[in-house]
Amino acid sequence: MEREIIRTSDGSTTIHIKEWDECYHSKHGAIQEAKHVFIKNGLALFPNQKVSILEIGFGTGLNAFITYLEAKELGQAIDYVGVEAFPISAEELQSMNYPEELNALDSKVIFDKMHDCNWEEKNKLTENFSLTKRKQFFEQIDDIEKFDLIYFDAFGYRVQPELWTVSVFERMFKSLKNNSVLVTYAARGVIKRNMLEVGFTVEKLAGPPGKREMFRARK
Repeated sequence: MEREIIRTSDGSTTIHIKEWDECYHSKHGAIQEAKHVFIKNGLALFPNQKVSILEIGFGTGLNAFITYLEAKELGQAIDYVGVEAFPISAEELQSMNYPEELNALDSKVIFDKMHDCNWEEKNKLTENFSLTKRKQFFEQIDDIEKFDLIYFDAFGYRVQPELWTVSVFERMFKSLKNNSVLVTYAARGVIKRNMLEVGFTVEKLAGPPGKREMFRARK
């Protein structure tokens, strides 16, 4: 499928898939969306703790990089696992301007390491941040009670409804520890019903810029 780099409303870049008219991040602001959905309503619930995170859709590495930056402010030690079946290309990576837009050029070396480090092994990027990238499909995830927090950042239900099914959320539920959280930008009724069916408690929250609502699910 044909892909292009676009600039979103907050100045940060993302990848647009033309055939689907679908972006890796919100066209209303990639950085704004990541901070609102995954940091404010997810990571910030675990201050001054060790936090194990599963990201569904590692993609451009934006969520991982913002998590690295924010975790330093929140006093957290992060064990981050990013699942991605189709890694972005080196050319696409060169067009991602996140260190610049986040005023974090001093941490660009970490962003680069996130993409350069080996897949399928745990990479200790700093004393308090480790990253494991797994090249697998979501329906292959079989972790059991391993994570405190899931960033569910799959492509939207409109283009890939198979990523938002009961069977996928069963895998998410099983992979989480008790008293844990899943956050996603999505807010469709069918997604809420599928989450509830597997045992999640679901709350609807205000969405990021350009989107009225989002879900946070608790185990």
